[in-house]
Amino acid sequence: MNDETTTESLAKGRTYGVFRCLNCFERVSAPTGSKEMTCPHCGFAWRIAWVAPDFPRIRGPVWDVNRQLAEKSDAEEAKKGKK
Repeated sequence: MNDETTTESLAKGRTYGVFRCLNCFERVSAPTGSKEMTCPHCGFAWRIAWVAPDFPRIRGPVWDVNRQLAEKSDAEEAKKGKK
């Protein structure tokens, strides 16, 4: 029988210094102190706030980068639709 509590088991799975991309939900590790980070998996860019020196959180998207990605994706889909 497992003697650890639910809280203890959850604490073991926690990761500090990383956050999940809000577009693809992959874990992303940002360089300490950086203000922006681009997800290496999907390419979306995020503004980062540091709650503690090793504890990043996403503040929001970098709109101009994400808008360019969305326009590129829309253009590719429009080309596929015309074929």
